[in-house]
Amino acid sequence: MTPAVALLMCTAAFLGTAILAVAIARSNWATRVIYSASLVASGVAFAIALVQLSSAGVAPLASTIILPLGLPWLGAHFRLDALAAFFLVVVDLAGLLASLYALGYGRHEHAAHRVLPFFPAFLAGMNLVILADDAFTFLISWEFMSLASWALVMAHHRDADNRRAGYLYIVMASFGTLALLLAFGLLAGANGNYGFTAMRGAAYTPSTAGLVLILLLFGAGSKAGLVPLHVWLPLAHPAAPSHVSALMSGVMTKVAVYGFIRVVFDLIAAPAWWSGIIVLMLGGGTAVLGILQAMLETDLKRLLAYSTIENIGVIFASLGLALAFKANGMELAAALALTAALFHVLNHSFFKSLLFFGAGAVLTATGERNMDKLGGLIHRMPVTSIAFLVGCVAISALPPFNGFASEWLTFQAILESPALPQWGLKILVPAVGGLLALSAALAAACFVKVFGVTFLGRPRSTAAEQALEVDRFSLTAMSVLAALCLLAGILPGIVIDGLAPVTLSLIGDRMPVQADIPWLSIVPIAESRSSYNGLLVFLFTLFSASLTAYLIHRFASRRLRRAPAWDCGFPEINPLSQYGAGSFAQPVRRVFGTLILRVRERVDMPVPGDLRPARLTVETHDLIWEGLYLPIVGAVGFAAEKLNHLQFLTIRRYLSLVFLALVFLLLVLALWS
Repeated sequence: MTPAVALLMCTAAFLGTAILAVAIARSNWATRVIYSASLVASGVAFAIALVQLSSAGVAPLASTIILPLGLPWLGAHFRLDALAAFFLVVVDLAGLLASLYALGYGRHEHAAHRVLPFFPAFLAGMNLVILADDAFTFLISWEFMSLASWALVMAHHRDADNRRAGYLYIVMASFGTLALLLAFGLLAGANGNYGFTAMRGAAYTPSTAGLVLILLLFGAGSKAGLVPLHVWLPLAHPAAPSHVSALMSGVMTKVAVYGFIRVVFDLIAAPAWWSGIIVLMLGGGTAVLGILQAMLETDLKRLLAYSTIENIGVIFASLGLALAFKANGMELAAALALTAALFHVLNHSFFKSLLFFGAGAVLTATGERNMDKLGGLIHRMPVTSIAFLVGCVAISALPPFNGFASEWLTFQAILESPALPQWGLKILVPAVGGLLALSAALAAACFVKVFGVTFLGRPRSTAAEQALEVDRFSLTAMSVLAALCLLAGILPGIVIDGLAPVTLSLIGDRMPVQADIPWLSIVPIAESRSSYNGLLVFLFTLFSASLTAYLIHRFASRRLRRAPAWDCGFPEINPLSQYGAGSFAQPVRRVFGTLILRVRERVDMPVPGDLRPARLTVETHDLIWEGLYLPIVGAVGFAAEKLNHLQFLTIRRYLSLVFLALVFLLLVLALWS
């Protein structure tokens, strides 16, 4: 049995589990059965993909299969190569851990029968997208993935906000699929060569390749969350159950990245140098806008969703660099940039899944997503707090965790940009590097706020005060992800070498072999340029922290001293006097928000003698939504209202319209011929 056949059997197992869930969804044991089956199928698929990726350097031949489905003259093509194997590792490892987490979290789901059938179907859809090797199969799988995830977003459809999120998501998903359909139509050409093998061997004009790139940015970019196509993401991801949010934010967005890489780096294979400019600009702007909006959020899951937009920006900025380097024949620099993008894809799936699992644990224990109603949870939920802290440090790109390693590689690729021949790229790449540095700094501030307001201090509500630690399945899943964040950070060379078959197949070059470098260091280009050793940083951090703790406990005075706690000038000790999410973000809001989000603050201060409380109102405007989407919504509504009159015409007028339409089409046909 070939690996592709085995993975298709795992996908069939997902679909069979979904059908079983329809039959047993309302039984008491359905949660345990469905998530256990999903866990097993994900585990087998992950093992197959990992073995295939590990052996790709030895046996780089792809595993293919053709099924008698789909278009009659084409069939359904499936292919497992190094790129597909890597993304299947990302998808199925996350699916395995999400299933494990859901074994505990799912017991608290009050609408389990609306979630269970679509969870394995969602996993099946993502696997099929990655395995697809022709345009028809890819688009059918893409749409299946979108519909399954939409059903999960709509699981709690009685909530008006969830219905709005689901409606906006399905509209944007349909728009994205249309863009992908047009892109594949251009690649197939007049001969209808919908197979990826035929597309891979075709020669495309620069105008065709450029138009395909634009359509891919609309199609895959809307699913990934690129600005300005991101408006659905902060609504849909929080609306879904937390284990589904982890898959949508940590994995489904990466399936969109896979679609972009598959077409632009594999099928087209010869990008123009200016394509890198477009992707770079979108990536840098997406990173800054995403993390700035996250900084101003008080809803924990919405904040994490906005943070996903920032990380997608980092990934696309790296892909833009890889396009620019590849177009100029700088294969080693292109391999470095592509490795940084793929490494960050893996890292983001780790720490974003961990953070959404932690948010789900907080939601289960307290029933709250508003950070201003939390606090003090480190005492009530210590294991969740430690795991969530690891995720916060990792996503803030602080060593020795994995987020630092991949973003460090991105900056190393940026330092190679002076060798580019085009002055536009020479100027733009450092500017985008500055945007990425700003987004990294804002991310660190954002997650200091998240952890401090949610887990430290004193409880701000009764729910936070009475919270209890979650079940062992959820804790195990979070602990495994926390360990992976640390291992990928202290041993990045293993990951980089594992990604080498992917860059070899797409770029024709790879980063230097990292396993041969002493002390487990990583060297992107050459030792004389730069190197990084995550293991030594980890050991130094561990040693210095342990030594500091020992010295404090050994030599500090043991005399008991009592004094009133500093209360910021308030005589009454009240948890509400602590810094909240809004107050923590105020400096950033005033510096950046007034320009980018048109933030307005209004203070209602009573006059002396008036016993009313003072009130601060913060008004935030999403300029992209108000400037781009609201006019479109208004135009569609206006047109729909006018076209509505067509429903009330007489039969003679309907026949006249049909006759005029026929005459118009005949004229078009005559002019065309």
